[in-house]
Amino acid sequence: MNRRRSFGPRSLRYQLLLRSILLIAGILIVIGVMQYVFMKEFLYRNKAEALEAQLLTAPINNVLGESGDWQRRAGVTGANKEPAAANIGAQSGTRAGESESGPPKTSSPHPGRPRFFLSDASLAYVGKDGQFSDLSAEDGLPSPRLSAAQYESVRASLESNRGKADYRLAADTEGTEQLVVFRLDGPPGRGRGGIVQMGVRTAPLADVIVQQLLIFATLSTLALAAGAALFLPLLRRTLVPLSTVVEAVEKTDAGNLTERLPGHQGQEEIDRLSVSFNGMLGRLDNAFEAERAAKERMRQFIADASHELRTPLTSIHGFLEVLLRGTVTKPEQLRSALGSMHAESKRINKLVEDLLLLAKLDQQPRLSLTRCSLSGLIREMEPQLRLLAGERDVRLELEPTDIMADADKIKQVVLNLFHNTVQHTDAAAGAIRLSIRTPGAGWPTELSVSDNGPGITPEHQARLFERFYRSDSSRTRKYGGAGLGLAISRSIAEAHGGSIEVASEPGSGSTFTVKLPAATYAPTD
Repeated sequence: MNRRRSFGPRSLRYQLLLRSILLIAGILIVIGVMQYVFMKEFLYRNKAEALEAQLLTAPINNVLGESGDWQRRAGVTGANKEPAAANIGAQSGTRAGESESGPPKTSSPHPGRPRFFLSDASLAYVGKDGQFSDLSAEDGLPSPRLSAAQYESVRASLESNRGKADYRLAADTEGTEQLVVFRLDGPPGRGRGGIVQMGVRTAPLADVIVQQLLIFATLSTLALAAGAALFLPLLRRTLVPLSTVVEAVEKTDAGNLTERLPGHQGQEEIDRLSVSFNGMLGRLDNAFEAERAAKERMRQFIADASHELRTPLTSIHGFLEVLLRGTVTKPEQLRSALGSMHAESKRINKLVEDLLLLAKLDQQPRLSLTRCSLSGLIREMEPQLRLLAGERDVRLELEPTDIMADADKIKQVVLNLFHNTVQHTDAAAGAIRLSIRTPGAGWPTELSVSDNGPGITPEHQARLFERFYRSDSSRTRKYGGAGLGLAISRSIAEAHGGSIEVASEPGSGSTFTVKLPAATYAPTD
């Protein structure tokens, strides 16, 4: 299956698309809820203001009369409060039964109802004593009735807010919810203390809100569908760099670590991933290269060690064959053969000891560090050094200095360097200088061994401290060297936290310098 075209539930494209749609849908739902809340408040508030304006223009005095006793003027008595046959809403200002001629005239089919009254609205009057009168019970909507405490709250709000009070939602006797507004029947503080309430059904307003929400939901659904259809190809194109990274990873193996991903693909996150992946490939390549180099060094080491051991073993084996044949009859020949065998056995023993020492130094060497005088160590070794030098000129230039070191290991470094110098200088005209100096406080102590030998070419200096490496194999073979002395010296110096280096020019001699930390420094194991 082509992974670039996969679009399953576990696909990144699928999850990004699904989560984006869910996020946008959630945002649209929140917008819809907010739209419902704000639209409902706006429509209800707007309708309430319209009702309040209608109440402000209504002839309340014509409805209630000067005394405000609408029930008495309408002839409402008893518990049924049936209105009398009188027109209390005539614009001529005459009262029921007071016409100048003829019987009372009525201009409304329901005597006692105001002419401005709308059939789709409710109207009621609440007296100061809390008596409730429904003015629209017969030809309009039944008026909702609030509790006495609510009417008192409305009256207090009207009186404190200059005749204005917030609208309320209440249900009438038929269970229909109405939006109700209120007005005092006179100026605040000077009226009769009654409240006129007017209400309309909220169902038409709710229908408008529901219609708007349906339109919004339909448009949102269509927008989500269109957005998903357009977003999918854009998402596929956006993830092309990621697919490129995936393909490159799939092609990467141990034999193909040199290829790199492009570091600039137009996306910051993918570019960072590419840079990190390229860095990982580089580290893996270096690690594999180091492993290959280590294997090559190990192979060369085994070959060199085998070669170094084979030569003395072959020599010993040859002398043993001669002795076993009985061809050596003279004591001088027997003594010479035994002497050669002894020398070769010592050479084997020395080689094995050096190899064991290098193995120990490679495995986190444990040194017995003590505070010692480096110049004092050289003074102790002076008779041995002059014996090794023979007729060569040996000069010591020693500054008093203390170091934290393993004294036996430092002596071995000095002997290795001095012995190497003796091998490469003339027996009679050779000159060797051994010096100790400290450049300054905080600087490492420098132990230098210089000679006036033939020098070392630059191509040999780079590999001089490698194991079994010899710049002149014939000459070092003559003196029995195996090419391990300088390698051991470097390992001991590094184990002390120091270093070793060489400075040489052909024909001008060589100088080996060992740098060791001052006595205030003590490396940890």
